[in-house]
Amino acid sequence: MLRPRVIVCLDVQNGRVVKGTNFRGLRDVGDPVELAARYEAEGADEIVFLDISASHEGRGTLLDTVRRTAEVLFIPLTVGGGVRSEHDMNALLRAGADKVSVNSGAVRDPEVLTRGADLFGSQCVVASIDALRVEAGTPLGDAPDAPRAPRAGWYHHTHGGRTATPLEVVAWARRCAELGAGEILLTSMDRDGVRTGYDLELTRAVAEAVDVPVIASGGAGRAEHLRDGFVEGKAAAVLVAGILHDGLTTVGALKSALAGWGIPVRPVGIDAPGSEAA
Repeated sequence: MLRPRVIVCLDVQNGRVVKGTNFRGLRDVGDPVELAARYEAEGADEIVFLDISASHEGRGTLLDTVRRTAEVLFIPLTVGGGVRSEHDMNALLRAGADKVSVNSGAVRDPEVLTRGADLFGSQCVVASIDALRVEAGTPLGDAPDAPRAPRAGWYHHTHGGRTATPLEVVAWARRCAELGAGEILLTSMDRDGVRTGYDLELTRAVAEAVDVPVIASGGAGRAEHLRDGFVEGKAAAVLVAGILHDGLTTVGALKSALAGWGIPVRPVGIDAPGSEAA
């Protein structure tokens, strides 16, 4: 049984960490190497590094930035953005990533998850899902003939949240796990950057549908939200970004609060990686 993990996300664009709201209004918040080192020192269990413009720009992840980030870390590093093939996965793992996150590439070629799991192990393959809640009849794309949502619910988006797909999130998460993904990184686009808490209904629905760990992402504003993500959302891990980048709290303070509520997080200062058993 794994301990509940507190993961820090670094959304990277043009080699700099950025943060916005609902995937828009991005602002520069710092250097990824410096921030990764700081958050590890504060007690982060893992770092997620997402090159958020790679798929949209049709390129691979910035390997040099990944390499420099990996060199300063002793905790696990997950990297995503522009991953289209097992060859891209191999390049990122060789650059120092411990896990590779796949989003748009898995929609284009779902079997890439299986090939990656067969080659590198399912523990290295993370399916990243960007979920937006839409009403029935909403066009799922910009084209005149784009399909419409058959029912209200969450639908997966690709290319940094820019492109809607007809994939219902719970069903897509289940398929990703069946294809070989060892973890689901689940981001609520509705909650991203608004700091009102994770979408617990969404997180719980996916966590109950798959037999792999689910990371709750989008909406963390205070320690209570992390607690609720674990307890009510049934997440195995929670992702935090903006409130740390803006200096509103620290990983250590968040983990201290969680421990006070009985959440068995890894204590700050323990050198073992965040995957230690509870």
